[in-house]
Order: sequence, then C-alpha cells, then structure tokens
Amino acid sequence: MTNLNLQQKDYTQGRWGFQLFLPMNYEVIVPTDDAVRLLDRIVEGMDISELEAAYSKLGRKPVAPPMIMTKIMFYAYMEERYSSRKIQKSCERDINFMWLLAGNPAPSHKTISEFRRHKLGAVIEKLFYQFVEILYELGEVSVRPDRAY
Repeated sequence: MTNLNLQQKDYTQGRWGFQLFLPMNYEVIVPTDDAVRLLDRIVEGMDISELEAAYSKLGRKPVAPPMIMTKIMFYAYMEERYSSRKIQKSCERDINFMWLLAGNPAPSHKTISEFRRHKLGAVIEKLFYQFVEILYELGEVSVRPDRAY
C-alpha cells in the first residue's frame, strides 16, 4: 500500500521566498491607444469646479477625488456599467478602472451611489456637454453638440 500525500504543494518556497505578483505599474499594461486614455485626457481638460464646489472643505477627505470619480463614472457609462455594485467590482478587478484610480482604493458601491446622486446629478448635463465638445474639437465625433443646456 502506498502512502498518498494529498497536501497542496507550497509554491511560495522559491528562490526568492515570495509569490509572483502583478506589476503595480498599470501604465505598462494599458495600451497607448485605449479609449480609457482618451477619456482620461478629456476629463483632465474639463472644468469640474461646480462639482468640486459640492464637496465640503470641512470633514474627512473623500475616498477618491472628484476628478477621479468623474473619470470612473464616465468610463463605466462608456462600458455600459450602470449598477454601483458592478462599477465597484470593476474598480477592484478591471485594469482600466485601476489605472483611472491612480493608486486610490476602489470606492464602495455606496460611495459611487452617493457621488452619482448628490454630487454628479446636479452637473452631469454640463459635464457631458463639455465632454462631447472636447471630442468634437479633437475630431473624434463629427456632430457638434448644441449649446443649449
């Protein structure tokens, strides 16, 4: 009779004594021509002062700055992810969302929902207009948006 050793092999005992891990620099992983980079560039050029004014100067700091939360929300909408729970899961697992977070922790679904309802809701129309206007100026869309908002 043979003695079967059913224990799982410990792969952490290599030459270096640690496990293999993903690189922390997402800049290398996200292609230079990916849509997320264009979105990042556009949102960086937008005027989000009205959105920032919705944040109190007192109290604790937000999990992610308003600029990053705006990028997350716009990219989620581009990817047809509307549920706050799906957006949270994307922030935890999707490389493009992690790249947009720029080292900040993934916001909870409650944070995403509160941001959408109380901060973004009041200025979303103006921000989308700015977004489309910049896309037009860059030649990414051919229809100029109307200026009535």
